[in-house]
Amino acid sequence: MTMWMDDEAGPLVRPYALTRGRTRSASGETLDLIAMVSAVGDPPGGLGPEQLAILRAARSPISVADVAVELDLPVGVVRVLLSDLHDHGLISVTAPNAAGPRPSERLLKEVINGLRAL
Repeated sequence: MTMWMDDEAGPLVRPYALTRGRTRSASGETLDLIAMVSAVGDPPGGLGPEQLAILRAARSPISVADVAVELDLPVGVVRVLLSDLHDHGLISVTAPNAAGPRPSERLLKEVINGLRAL
C-alpha cells in the first residue's frame, strides 16, 4: 500500500477520510479485536487501495488487530472498513467465541498476579 506522506503534516489523507467520517459501518456492526477475518471470492472493481490491501491480507485468516497492524491504520478505521467489506459479502468473520474457548477469569487473574510478582 502506498502511503502519501508529508514530512511536516503526516499522512495527507486523514483516517476519518477513509471512512467518510463514519465510526461504524452501515449495519452498525462492531468487530472484536480478536475476531478472525477471511477474504471470500475475488474482489470486485471499484474498491479503494485500503480495501484491496485488507483483502490481500485476509487471503488466510487474520485477526482484526493484525489487519490494523498490517495496514498501519487505527483500529477504529479498520473496523469500519472490515464491516463494510463484510456487509458486501467480501469477507467472512469468525467471532472470538466461535474461534475457540477462552481462558477462565481465574486463570487470567493468576497470570496477572504472577506478572506483578516479577
